[in-house]
Amino acid sequence: MSRPDQYWMRQAIDLAAGVMYMTAPNPRVGCVIVRDDEVLGTGATQEAGGPHAEIMALRDLRRRHRSAEGATVYVTLEPCSHHGRTPPCVDALIAERPARVVIAMCDPNPLVHGRGVAGLRAAGIAVTTSVCSDEALALNPGFVARMTRRTPWVWLKLAASLDGRSALNNGASQWITGPAARADGHHWRARSSVVLTGMGTVLADDPRLDVRLVPTPRQPVRAVVDSRFEFPEHARMLGGGPIWLFTARSDCDKAARLASAGVRVIPLPATEGKAEGQGRVDLEGMLRWMAEQEVNEVHVEAGPGLSGALLQAGCVDELLVYLAPVLLGDAQPMARLPALDSLDRANRFEFFDTHMLAPDVRLRARLARRWQALQDAVQALD
Repeated sequence: MSRPDQYWMRQAIDLAAGVMYMTAPNPRVGCVIVRDDEVLGTGATQEAGGPHAEIMALRDLRRRHRSAEGATVYVTLEPCSHHGRTPPCVDALIAERPARVVIAMCDPNPLVHGRGVAGLRAAGIAVTTSVCSDEALALNPGFVARMTRRTPWVWLKLAASLDGRSALNNGASQWITGPAARADGHHWRARSSVVLTGMGTVLADDPRLDVRLVPTPRQPVRAVVDSRFEFPEHARMLGGGPIWLFTARSDCDKAARLASAGVRVIPLPATEGKAEGQGRVDLEGMLRWMAEQEVNEVHVEAGPGLSGALLQAGCVDELLVYLAPVLLGDAQPMARLPALDSLDRANRFEFFDTHMLAPDVRLRARLARRWQALQDAVQALD
């Protein structure tokens, strides 16, 4: 991989990052067209149904009265080769006759995977793949996860003290972390397709769960795991956009009333609740259902009960932990998990990012095997 290729691909990645909040369920993609170290056109994928990055870059090129003939096109995802919401980008590129197309990562969508590269090469266009692949993947783990394993990428946000406590025993938790950490948390809400919480948090905090601290062109769907269908019909989140309510108990009259307030009630098969002997929402089934609705990324903000249940069910790919420089002592844990009798049974994550948000720190950790599976999926053609 040459330095010029890395340089221009990172320009395309920056363009993709600039549309972080708007493209779902499509991936975030950037494109730069270059000839002789001169930028001829740039673009990024627009909202679903709008033009893809390559088309935006070609439009920019035409506005500059330039030609792509003989140029190099840098794009962060393999150009699409099928008719979806928009026509194939491969055909548009071939018509412009660039000399070369450089791709960060191959598209895991079965409708595309490899066909875009093959179409370009069949037209006599040189293709280079896997340039800054990990950086491009970091923008789209949910899209790749949905396409390859049929569930979204899930991160669990946790705000806690240095001794791992998320709230006092009386429930008080506002605010353990400072304003900068809270604003950063809203960025992660904004980039997700769904913000998920549990019924305990709804009853204790009555949250809105919308994005307020960063500008965004759209709000994610708010979702609640409510096994016993206790959702209050006066909750603050009502009226602020669509809500998905996952439950293991039916109540047709209540569901009809909530529907008029924008709540979609989704009954799911129950799993047996060990603590109370009552059915609980099948969390894995919930994620499969979300993938069918084209959900890419799920941001979880929940209490220790649901956080622990998601971890025990193996539903969490990544931890987003905000640590405050404070000790709370005897207080509620970040996640309620069963005691282990051996360290070999611990669920181990891998740190990969640390960021200061004075006075707090944000730590990111993920399951290495899950990330490796995504890497393998987008490098399969190599």
